[in-house]
Amino acid sequence: MTQIDFLAKSKFAAVLSGVLVLASVVALVTIGLRAGIEFTSGIQLVIFYPPGTDLPSDAVRAHVNEILLAEGAVGTSFSVQSVTADRAGTQLAGKMITVQTTSDNLMDRLQAAFTRPAAGSGIPAPINTPAGSPDVSITRIEPMVTREISTRAWQAILVALGAMLVYIAWRFRLRYGVAAVVALIHDVVITLGVFAVAGLEFNLPVIAGLLTVVGYSLNATIIIFDRVRENVRTARKASLADNINRAINQTLNRTINTGVTTLIPIVILFALGGLPLRGFAVAMLMGVLVGTYSSLFISNPVVYAWSTATERARARRR
Repeated sequence: MTQIDFLAKSKFAAVLSGVLVLASVVALVTIGLRAGIEFTSGIQLVIFYPPGTDLPSDAVRAHVNEILLAEGAVGTSFSVQSVTADRAGTQLAGKMITVQTTSDNLMDRLQAAFTRPAAGSGIPAPINTPAGSPDVSITRIEPMVTREISTRAWQAILVALGAMLVYIAWRFRLRYGVAAVVALIHDVVITLGVFAVAGLEFNLPVIAGLLTVVGYSLNATIIIFDRVRENVRTARKASLADNINRAINQTLNRTINTGVTTLIPIVILFALGGLPLRGFAVAMLMGVLVGTYSSLFISNPVVYAWSTATERARARRR
């Protein structure tokens, strides 16, 4: 068993975490999250073209700009990304066009322009499916739906944090629950900061990734807490600092092995999962890295600081 004094490094960890959290908050305030269409309303078209069709993304952007100009919606946020798909062993190339708008007329115009392009527009017709219809995936999100999705997404995160606080406070002590929630907030804020700085799209799969990260980080933290409680019962003469350091060292191999084995499929998902899963993979990747760090260097120092402050307050009252 290793003998690392983790609590002795808590001051350095607190400074590092403070810098990362502050930088993340500044990035979220100044840059902001690039919200996905689920949170902004609009239309998303995924269109596949016949094999050999050469359609530069710049041409698609120019055509979208023409439509926006004609509809009086210049300045509307949109993106164009290249996508690929396999259809019956044939590799097809296509475009994913996302336009954030609340205008039904603009949505209709965009849908018609790319599913049934006008002659001379420079935009080819989509490949047909076996049923004879254009191979186009259309997602339309209305403003009312986006408001409900946004509300429910943040409610899910807050309810998860609250439920975990209550459970850990009941299972252990209130200080353990608060320490776990502090670590989880630390993990989520830093992960969101990475999304803001990198300009990654924040969408529903990312919310799912964050909730998964919350569960993963909490699991690693509770295992250490359980060992701390056991050490306190069996080694009553040892100081709390010794029992906490001993618990972390006792579970260190498990924590590292679990983190590494979890990272392997996440890295593969990031590399091969394609654009739709890129945000989810990044959220998981950052969550596992930061969650492992916080379970070692954030939650336990909070418990130790709270316990020490409580003992000092009791000593003064005597």
